[in-house]
Amino acid sequence: MAKDQLLAGFDAGQTHTSCKLAWLKRNGELSPVAQGQGPGVRHLAAPGGEACFRDALQQSLRDARQQAGLPDDQSLAAGGVGASGIERGSTIQNQGEALAAAALKLPLASVQVSGDEHTALLGALGDDPGVLVISGTGCIALGQTRCGRWHRSGGWGWLLDGAGSAMDLGRDGLAISVQMADGRLRETALKEQLWQVLGVRTPQELKAAVVAEGFGAAGFARLAPVVDASASGGDPHARGIVERSAQALAQMVSSIATTLELPTPQVCCSGGALTHLQMLRQAFATDLAQRCPGASLAVSKGDACDGALRLAVQAALRC
Repeated sequence: MAKDQLLAGFDAGQTHTSCKLAWLKRNGELSPVAQGQGPGVRHLAAPGGEACFRDALQQSLRDARQQAGLPDDQSLAAGGVGASGIERGSTIQNQGEALAAAALKLPLASVQVSGDEHTALLGALGDDPGVLVISGTGCIALGQTRCGRWHRSGGWGWLLDGAGSAMDLGRDGLAISVQMADGRLRETALKEQLWQVLGVRTPQELKAAVVAEGFGAAGFARLAPVVDASASGGDPHARGIVERSAQALAQMVSSIATTLELPTPQVCCSGGALTHLQMLRQAFATDLAQRCPGASLAVSKGDACDGALRLAVQAALRC
């Protein structure tokens, strides 16, 4: 490599996109420069998905260049992207790489695109064996061995497989609230707390609110902190919801550890729910210790942008 090369690593989620710039030095080391932000993405097969993907990469890259004091036309040598909805080995991955190459003005060989869960795993563990469990709006767990075998559990979309996610916490809280409202369950403060956030007063208004355009998974997920705080305050319904979600997360980790034959896996946690919801994290740690006694919670080495930069390094070195 004759000179230092500017690389970009993108973490493109449903709510926002982060872009981290770094110089790949001639000695092979990465020197971080700055990080920028942009809008989120949607599945490439969804209406407007391609445009959202392009805008997310371009706007977050523009912001990162500005943060670094670099000109808008400062060229990249390679880019790595971890994006929500990208499945490795699929035609969607090929589509994403073509779109990313065009958006970043790079040759196709200089771009690698994968799922954001994959880049999160690379960022958290590097080449080490272990498991990463992500609980944010959605949830997924992934694990890898030292020789490169990997396995996933969960992450099949909020309509099919949301147990353990912030979306699930909020949705289950609202489901219980309507049961309180019509007398099936004893009413607690949880109902009023949830309804106040949404500005509704009746089950009919709630029913209309959750089917409104744009509510979706994110609408349910923003209620998760209310459920977690209510559980912390001793509400029995909220505690039950949090415990079920924690059990779902621990089960995913345990299944990966069994499949990959990792008797004492290091387990890294990521995502807003596991990071910020104290009761969920505590319940997860308790259940994990029972299901997988050899597991230990570990601090991530880096984030999904760091994992995306690892992909960018691979792309730069192969060109």
